[in-house]
Amino acid sequence: MKLAGKACLVCSCQDTMPIAADRLAKALGAGGEAAIFGHLCRSQIESFKKALDRHSGLIVACEQEAPLFRELAEERGFDGDLRFVDIRDRAGWSEEARAALPKMAALLAEAAVALPPAPAVTLRSEGRVLVYGHDETALEAARRLGQALAPTLLLSGRQEVMPPRLFDLSVFRGRVRGARGHLGAFEVEIAGLAPARVSSRGVLAFEPDAQDACRTFDLLLDLSGEAPWFPAPEKRDGYFRPDPRDPAAVAGALLELAGLVGEFEKPRYIAFDASLCAHSRAGLEGCTRCLDHCPTGAVTPDGDHVAIDPRICAGCGSCASLCPTGAASYAAPTADRQLERLRTLLATYRRAGGTAPRVLLYEERHGGELLTALARFGAGLPARVLPFRVEEITQIGPELLAAAMAYGVERADILVPPRKRAEAGALVAAVELVDAVLSGLGYEGERLRLLFEEDPDALGEALRAPVEFAPVPPADFLPMGGTRQLLRLALDHLQAVAPRLQELLPLPAGAPFGRVVVDTDGCTLCFSCVGACPAGALLDHPDRPALRFLEEACVQCGLCRTTCPEKVIRLEPRLHFGAATREPQLIKEEEPFECVRCGKPFGTRSSIERVVARLAGSHSMFADPARVELLRMCEDCRVIVEFEKEDNPFALGRPHRPRVTEDYLREREELEAIRRRLEVERKDGEGKG
Repeated sequence: MKLAGKACLVCSCQDTMPIAADRLAKALGAGGEAAIFGHLCRSQIESFKKALDRHSGLIVACEQEAPLFRELAEERGFDGDLRFVDIRDRAGWSEEARAALPKMAALLAEAAVALPPAPAVTLRSEGRVLVYGHDETALEAARRLGQALAPTLLLSGRQEVMPPRLFDLSVFRGRVRGARGHLGAFEVEIAGLAPARVSSRGVLAFEPDAQDACRTFDLLLDLSGEAPWFPAPEKRDGYFRPDPRDPAAVAGALLELAGLVGEFEKPRYIAFDASLCAHSRAGLEGCTRCLDHCPTGAVTPDGDHVAIDPRICAGCGSCASLCPTGAASYAAPTADRQLERLRTLLATYRRAGGTAPRVLLYEERHGGELLTALARFGAGLPARVLPFRVEEITQIGPELLAAAMAYGVERADILVPPRKRAEAGALVAAVELVDAVLSGLGYEGERLRLLFEEDPDALGEALRAPVEFAPVPPADFLPMGGTRQLLRLALDHLQAVAPRLQELLPLPAGAPFGRVVVDTDGCTLCFSCVGACPAGALLDHPDRPALRFLEEACVQCGLCRTTCPEKVIRLEPRLHFGAATREPQLIKEEEPFECVRCGKPFGTRSSIERVVARLAGSHSMFADPARVELLRMCEDCRVIVEFEKEDNPFALGRPHRPRVTEDYLREREELEAIRRRLEVERKDGEGKG
């Protein structure tokens, strides 16, 4: 059958799944012959080969045999689009398999959604590896790595080590004080670096002239068993830290290290637009959400914005989930394509006759294994639970959760690996934000759940728990725009069909929506906040002294509060659905202050009087009332008044011009000309005599 211009090959896995070909094709709106294979990977493999020759795009409903199919495609020179989707462990192998056809159709349709390739960054390694440890374990590891890499052994000196019979690698003593960098460009700070003495006899001895040094390496093997050199060390590519007491772990690290020579492409997980960043302005700090939650330290301050190092970034997506402006967004895939997958999944499920859908959000490394175990040894997934795979569970932001509710999901379960519990701060914040909106709008029940399950049976039991509330009437909006726009689209739909119509909802602290509250009595309309606002939420007026506020644009970064010299600004997190949020609202307006000399408007009355009150009589330059009057004049009149005073320094005439080199050269030429004239006159006189 044909799906989105691609041939779709569906296999029943030796008839272990009940699949009605005609019903499935109708549910998908697929053209072509509605055929179901029974043994595509073995006895019917020729059908796959023929499909490779006939079509430029293929969707194969089997993930288990994907390596075999890819190998055959490579052998036949297939360079088209080849995709795989699992409808067996996620749908067909279940106690509710006969009711799972809508889910199968939904999974196939989702697999056909086009996803642009993620951008990549190139890392290069020449195999220079530092092995750091205390004893013979480190020495043996370095010698084994010497067969494929260029190792340097650094011993801490805590234990005596017998010298090797052959010095076939560089051996040093020293202590690692710190490290930075990434695969291919690590910089290691070493205290007391000293080379081994070639005359070492019973135990390794080292030269006495030890020095502190900084050395560069492509790879690092830390066998010290001490504190890691990096935050989230398991996410730092090229840094290996196995337990030195576990030979199997050490051997596994050596095997991985041996293959890390050459060029490697790593996905550029995060797209970053510095012009949208609300980190700081004029040296004053505003939003720090990404800095506070990045587990690897890939996000660092960089002037008025932050910088994200793609070579260190591990793709957890916390920065994109938390970024209130959309400056940081997930690029593998982008938020709008992620929502398009979800929209297609749910729309196809309903079109195929499915009702009351639930969604299970999971990442393959943890959730995939649990779903497979549940399908093979348990009851399988319920027919109404639609699995939705993401690259990283921590990349899930409020826009995806709100869109799931808006597209009519009865409940969204988020399967979090227990080992990532400490990293799930951004995910918890996203759940709390959407929960606050749902409860404020009158939606009952627990519609978003975080599941930290490792037992497939416990997961199955949690997913089969009954739900006593109805799903939201589904929306069908197209996911277009950045993360903030997508979130707003979903929230607007949830408010439009809410059981309790509310125009204003309070939100938890740190939410990306809200208003700026200004104590107008203390505000002098200096407009420092306007200059600092990165989102254009605070505005002045082109024609008169006025401060205005556009609530829809406010991201609650706090830069206005930090910048305000009068300290009269506070933030109020809230969600306002009224039309007034889309138009600038007046906060404070004053009549302009007119120059006391020429009448020209040049400031606001409150700001000028505030300056006069602070300086008059308390500053030595403004002890004279006449000097104070200068503060009430425009910039032109102040200059004029200064020149009209009797002690005007320019009244004495032009100041003396300093002599420069050109003056001396000119005088020399003039004297030379006079000398030549006199000489001529003398000669003329002698001739006449």
